[in-house]
Amino acid sequence: MLFEKAHIVRILSDLRKRPGAALASSLALALALTAPAAALTKTAPATPPNIVLVVIDDGGYTDLGAYGSEIATPNIDSLAARGTRFSNFHASPMCAPSRAMLLTGVDSHTAGIANLPESTPDEHRDVAAYRGHLAKNVTTVATLLQGAGYHTWMAGKWHLGHGPGDLPNARGFDSSFALDATGGDNYQKRPYLPLYKTADWFEDGKPADLPKDFYSSKFLVDRLIRNIDTAPKDGKPFFAYLPFLAIHIPTQAPQAYVDKYKTAYAHGWDVQRQRRYDGAVRTGLIAPGTLMGPVPSNVKAWNKLSPTEQQVAARHMAVNAGMLEAMDAHFGRLVTHLKTTGQYDNTLFVILSDNGPEAADPAAQPLFRLWLNAVGYSSAPDRLGSRGAFSAIGPGWASAAAAPGALFKFYASEGGTRVPLIISGPGVQPATARAFSFITDVTPTLLDFAGVAPAPAPSAPIVGRTLRPLLSGASTTVYDSATPVPMEAAGDIALFKGDLKLTKNAGALGSPDWRLYDIARDPGETRDLSAAMPEQFAAMKADYVAYAARVGVAEVPKGYAPDKQVAKASGPGLVKALVLPAGLGLAAIVGTVTLAVVLAQARRRRLGREPMRVGQGVVRGLVGLAGLLSLLIASRFWLAPAEIAATMGLAADGPVGLGTIRADMAAFFGAAAILSLTAAIRNEARWLTPVLLLLALALAGRVFNLVSTGGGAALIPPMVIEAVLIGVMGLGRRLLGK
Repeated sequence: MLFEKAHIVRILSDLRKRPGAALASSLALALALTAPAAALTKTAPATPPNIVLVVIDDGGYTDLGAYGSEIATPNIDSLAARGTRFSNFHASPMCAPSRAMLLTGVDSHTAGIANLPESTPDEHRDVAAYRGHLAKNVTTVATLLQGAGYHTWMAGKWHLGHGPGDLPNARGFDSSFALDATGGDNYQKRPYLPLYKTADWFEDGKPADLPKDFYSSKFLVDRLIRNIDTAPKDGKPFFAYLPFLAIHIPTQAPQAYVDKYKTAYAHGWDVQRQRRYDGAVRTGLIAPGTLMGPVPSNVKAWNKLSPTEQQVAARHMAVNAGMLEAMDAHFGRLVTHLKTTGQYDNTLFVILSDNGPEAADPAAQPLFRLWLNAVGYSSAPDRLGSRGAFSAIGPGWASAAAAPGALFKFYASEGGTRVPLIISGPGVQPATARAFSFITDVTPTLLDFAGVAPAPAPSAPIVGRTLRPLLSGASTTVYDSATPVPMEAAGDIALFKGDLKLTKNAGALGSPDWRLYDIARDPGETRDLSAAMPEQFAAMKADYVAYAARVGVAEVPKGYAPDKQVAKASGPGLVKALVLPAGLGLAAIVGTVTLAVVLAQARRRRLGREPMRVGQGVVRGLVGLAGLLSLLIASRFWLAPAEIAATMGLAADGPVGLGTIRADMAAFFGAAAILSLTAAIRNEARWLTPVLLLLALALAGRVFNLVSTGGGAALIPPMVIEAVLIGVMGLGRRLLGK
């Protein structure tokens, strides 16, 4: 057991001297005495090890060299060679639920993060399981290790909430430097999606800036090395949590790493998928003859791409490979530092991915490309991987990285959930573990090695099991064939029981049908066994129903998909980035055409000619365009009042002030839009008189503001827009029908 005789004697002594203070220890003892045999080992270690927990973001099953990849990851491979490599380890298909389970050992619904906060449907946001931050009644492994005397540090992606009490400093970490978002730029502090207004980095719970020479993998390792070097020399062990940004989009890497793979992927993703499969067979992960999962329907055949498209696609994958190798190289600096300081031999390393490879390629969408250009990102092929460039591998390469599994991230298929896990260090024998294991097993494993008990009630009990018997060779299994291990994320479902997996995939590439697979023999999920094994099929569906009721799974709304929800949430960001530039561009076009018409009409009058009849039609068009421009501005005020108010030099404090700006300014430009469009459609100048009056008053107010306050650059764009609109309306009032 985790409790030694001395601990029991101490509790009995405390009961006599301090009954209240001994209550927690007594509860912990009771839990330990009643825990399943598989959950805890018999003895605490004489010297608790240091622990380094590494998360690769969106790493595919065969992305590491030790798993058959062509990508150079020698430092991780070295640890795999002296430790245990898992061939049947699973996570959630989404990063935030996986990280919640990783750090707590409880189900993601219990932890309060059953979906990505960014993709949670509006109907679920008040449901306890979907709040998007760690629940108060769950305890992190960092908190438990901290309480046992460990120094606890983290540097990297958090994504478990940044409200009061949600950041790492409030969840057991002595020192932390954390990004709370799905991802971020690897060279500078900037958001990588219109979903975010800023890139939220925090140092010890406070907003933080990044150094000018920032590169994510280097910086995060530097932080942990600094923690090691500045820690008190008190002989206490440390827990270092290192969740890299690599290889999440945007994939970015120093040029030297990218160049190593310049010609590595010219063969294309069809061949690459087979090569990764062959690598998995060669390294003993899967048996020869294992069937490959089907190619996703959104993957184009490589030979259907043009030569230019192939070159660009190969470059994207080269950036991805370079980023992973760079991550491994910087992680190697940490390993070397531990060797140099004499701490390597007593350090337990745990390395895993949070889900399968990312198949999304936002830059393939025209609207997103406009946003990229508006915020200064480049997707030029010759710049991919560099500072200010945006790259992603897309579904073709993602499918290859998941081989032999089907699909990828965001799907409960093996391609989305079967990921690498390597554990290496004292007490771990060199082996390939083929037993099924799940991401909730990591926390109890770390506690077991550290000799630390799980948190007592009212903290939610750990549902995972320690992997230590497997790692020492004392056992070949973690779960027996009668124990269900369920998982749900955004409508994607998997329930594991022995070698069987019950699953249902939501999303565009999924299926609404329940399916049953033997994933020990068929990791590609090619043979549905639901008809051949009806009793097991029915029993496992019943297991899932019971699980869903127990943890509070909410049914996803009809038509819901995570990418649709993210696109919806990205709307204000797109508006902010695109509407004002579009408005200025439209204003420039309208102003140019208006000036041309005015000059042409003036010239005809000087020559004694009749005004052009076509002029009236042109002016009607200009008035209509001006009406559309006003409508765009009105919608901007309605959807994002704070952002456009700042852009137009307006100030508002609090929701009341913003509400006033939204109502007044949206109504102002909305009225101008309706009147202008009416004038253009009906060819009646009389509708433009109130518009001219409104715009003249607005421009006069801005001029007064500019003179009285000294103004600023923020006042110029709206003044230009209003001046152009006045010119158009004045021309329309003169030339349209009376």
